Amino acid sequence: MKNSKLFEPISIGDLRLNNRIAMAPMTRGRAGEERVPNNLMAEYYFQRSGAGLLITEATVISKQGIGWIGSPGIYTDEMVEGWKKITEKIKPTGTPIFLQLWHCGRVSHSDFHEGNLPVSASAVKLNGDHIHTPFGAKPYETPRQMSIDEIKTTVSDYRKAAENARAAGFSGVEIHGANGYLINQFLDATTNQRNDQYGGSLENRFRFFKEVLEAILEVWPSNRVGVRISPNGVFNDMGCDDYRELYLFVANEINKLTLGYLHIMDGLAFGFHGKGEPMSLSEFRNVFQGIIIGNCGYTKESAQERIAEGNADIIAIGRPFITNPDLPERFRNNWPLNPSEDMSLWYTPGSEGYTNYEPYKP
Repeated sequence: MKNSKLFEPISIGDLRLNNRIAMAPMTRGRAGEERVPNNLMAEYYFQRSGAGLLITEATVISKQGIGWIGSPGIYTDEMVEGWKKITEKIKPTGTPIFLQLWHCGRVSHSDFHEGNLPVSASAVKLNGDHIHTPFGAKPYETPRQMSIDEIKTTVSDYRKAAENARAAGFSGVEIHGANGYLINQFLDATTNQRNDQYGGSLENRFRFFKEVLEAILEVWPSNRVGVRISPNGVFNDMGCDDYRELYLFVANEINKLTLGYLHIMDGLAFGFHGKGEPMSLSEFRNVFQGIIIGNCGYTKESAQERIAEGNADIIAIGRPFITNPDLPERFRNNWPLNPSEDMSLWYTPGSEGYTNYEPYKP
């Protein structure tokens, strides 16, 4: 399999990738209370720079966007300097690194916001067991519907985050529109029950996402911007009846912007709930003409198959990269993988379960 297309170079605009394996964004919670990226994180990404493309863990664009303990941010000068340590360590490897921009929306808690409720497209509570807050596990709360002014402010926050990402030395940015977070909450009719210009029709539900993208495209050239969507996902209590119509509309609109790539959670690792069948990459290939990244539960074999059939250009791998920092070389040489099912150290502070995995020694 050494001659597989998975290991052939590919370009995203003017960026050359040495292979077609991306490291998927994965929250790891190592940025501490101040949310400033650090040397430990720099080592973590450096160890995994054999990927053709590195996509960082989700990174909050503002204080209001916070919803996870220890996740990094990109809204202060200190955060920019912290991320610079990482991009400068990666730069000699030649591997492009994109920063994923994130706002949690309702997937948060007032414990993160000095007692103020989290926000969302509408005041629809997440139906889930609990959320981990700085003060322990708590039930989810009913979020507050964002005002028009708050939506405009949040669009500006995304633009500023994109500016900060550029100042920090990133190759580009990915907009997190998946997995039940704020942008996804505007797209999905289950969480978006607005009756203004941001709710109702597909065009209106896409409006916030579109405004975010337009703001970021004032900062970055289009080939340096990617987006992530999850058409089949129910993670964070998502899923609407018109998912197929919605996401084909979204893909078609995004195609008009000639972005660097469309990153699609097409696998079913997070479950599927909808009328009809789950959406496949081939459906998106019909409406999106740029680079498509497939994601969610891929093995080397299924990744090779999807690329060979032409429905994906790149495959993003997540969990196996945690315990196998040299994953592309293991794939290339058919070396065994360390298991990645143990979640006990995924979000703990320190190097254990983070940077203490050794590359394979044949």
